[in-house]
Amino acid sequence: MQELGIVWPALLAGLLVTATHAPLGVEVLRRGIVFIDLAVAQIAGLGVILAAWLGFPPQGAAAQAFALAAALAGALSLNWTESIWPEVQEAVIGVAFILAASAAILLLAANPHGAEHLKELLVGQILWVDPGALVLVAPVYAGLLGLWFALGARLGRAGFYLVFALAVTVSVQLVGLYLVFATLIVPALATRRFARARLGACWALGALGYAAGLALSLVSDLPPGPLIVCAMTVLGAALFALGPRPAAV
Repeated sequence: MQELGIVWPALLAGLLVTATHAPLGVEVLRRGIVFIDLAVAQIAGLGVILAAWLGFPPQGAAAQAFALAAALAGALSLNWTESIWPEVQEAVIGVAFILAASAAILLLAANPHGAEHLKELLVGQILWVDPGALVLVAPVYAGLLGLWFALGARLGRAGFYLVFALAVTVSVQLVGLYLVFATLIVPALATRRFARARLGACWALGALGYAAGLALSLVSDLPPGPLIVCAMTVLGAALFALGPRPAAV
């Protein structure tokens, strides 16, 4: 029973991230900017690290504000580069990611707990999600989903980048950068041949990936983040292999 008490907030966090990231992942794949979530998540993480470097507590409101400001600035910058260099946008996103990652390493270089902070940013601590935090972030996710489904393409490119930045800023501090990327891309990639019920399949795949990874973590005592990524990827590969076939030419 004690184990279930630890797992249910983690599973709920995964379901919330999946609910928000599945439609965004389909759009990211359609736009061909697959690594945008890594870049924006890394930039948001850089904001948290900068706040800690300046002396603010890493879980406080100031760190959240730094993360959000950094993510929004990064998203708006990437929106601008897409408008002027659309043919090399994926390369620009890659440069943004590696620049933010390098800056984070430099800020953490003098911190005796720097390696631990970097690991938390990448892998996350999903098993230690605070249920109180879920109460706060659930309305944010609901608002972003409502905005997305209400406006969709009418948000435009800038609107998409802003919604994306808000979602990733919340998610990377819940589950870590690796899980944010996997939840965004794996379901969208596995269902790319689906002509119908694609979003439902994405949601189901994400939920099963989180449930399977957390269950494996309980029985193996291995870290849940990498297990969830592996479980979701294996399930995604199976869904892609067993799903709709391409139409014959």
